[in-house]
Amino acid sequence: MPAHEFTLDDLKRILREGAGADEGIDLDGDIVDTDFESLGYESLAMLETGGRIEREFGITLDDDTLTDAKTPRELIEAVNALLVPARIG
Repeated sequence: MPAHEFTLDDLKRILREGAGADEGIDLDGDIVDTDFESLGYESLAMLETGGRIEREFGITLDDDTLTDAKTPRELIEAVNALLVPARIG
């Protein structure tokens, strides 16, 4: 059963599980508007992250979603926009 909301904590957990965390970056800090590249997550790490989000939350992310979402806030909003129909239905 898919979750009803994708949170920053979900994203941080998935990033750590899938791609690890750069030792110089504190994911527990205020990262919501920091671009993924500055956090140490390149395109391959984001593809892995996207795949994990899709499996866990039962959604499909198109390639543009992952490339257009430059910050955790943008990705969280994009994922939650896909989860809205599940909340209504």
